[in-house]
Amino acid sequence: MPEKQISFLKTFIKVSDAFGATADMDALLQLIVDSAVEAMKAKAACLFLAEGEQEKLKAVAQRGLSADYLHAGYGHAEKVISTLKKEGFIYYRDATTDVRLENRELKKAEGIGSIIVVPAMIKGEIIAILAIYTAKIREFTRDEIEFLQLLAGQGGWAIQNKKLVDQLRVNTKLFLNLAAAIAASLDIKTILQTLTEEVAKALGVKAASIRLLNDERTVLQLAASYGLSDKYLKKGPISAEKSIAEALNGKPVAIADAYTDEGVQYKKEKKEEGIVSILCVPIKAKSEVIGVLRLYCDKKREFTEDEIGLVTALALQGGLAIQNASMYLMLQNDLRDMKEATWTHKCWF
Repeated sequence: MPEKQISFLKTFIKVSDAFGATADMDALLQLIVDSAVEAMKAKAACLFLAEGEQEKLKAVAQRGLSADYLHAGYGHAEKVISTLKKEGFIYYRDATTDVRLENRELKKAEGIGSIIVVPAMIKGEIIAILAIYTAKIREFTRDEIEFLQLLAGQGGWAIQNKKLVDQLRVNTKLFLNLAAAIAASLDIKTILQTLTEEVAKALGVKAASIRLLNDERTVLQLAASYGLSDKYLKKGPISAEKSIAEALNGKPVAIADAYTDEGVQYKKEKKEEGIVSILCVPIKAKSEVIGVLRLYCDKKREFTEDEIGLVTALALQGGLAIQNASMYLMLQNDLRDMKEATWTHKCWF
């Protein structure tokens, strides 16, 4: 085996061993960047988190780049990620003249010659990119590119694991806050208001609302909201039959484009409010649907199965709180009736 391939293999084994030995994902990401610089004898390397094709790439670990260079940013993620999906890597032979790159003068001042960028793929999606910077203009062999792709993949798994741990912590806190609100109060308005605020903040959406069916089950009446304007809330009655009615049959409904979906009421008002995507899940008491919990996004969003499952579970907690409050009120009424009956009985003597 050639010496360079042996070096690549040793580097990959070192990173893989670190994966099983450390819970510090930030340290692991830094190890990946350091390993890339050393193995490629490069000037610098940076691992960027791809937070969405419309967002700018965010540096999560780097070595060899100045603060001024990092502050300028990589550029627009959309074009980079699109190219990486098609080509598997991007090579800029001369970073100071390549028209595909932004801030070329800054790259010249930084002393960068060539750049190669590879994706970190997880389940077919790019969640991060690894960029290698050389001081001199140079070519990259197929073996070097494949090694960097494998190394970037390790970074992708580290980022994915960190995301899962962070999300688990957020979900746990969310359920604890809701449980505390339910335990501390039988005021259903307070509980539902807490639910809308907590779920909106946890999932990073624009707004949330809870609407409950009236006695005739024809209109969804507002019970709690977060992040919505008074003008939008007063737009008019919400029909149980016309407004995302499938959720009232017990199924979550995710709407990517609220402006074109046939099941959405008040499209004009939603556009004015800046609502683009909606997730609507049923609220149940026992086995009966009594209302809906809705999340509103100000940009197009595809909700994952895990996110839908989380919101559905929280909606069930809201339904349980309503059920408990109703039972408490019934007990209070029964107790009052018993007292009144006992008093009447005593009057007989």
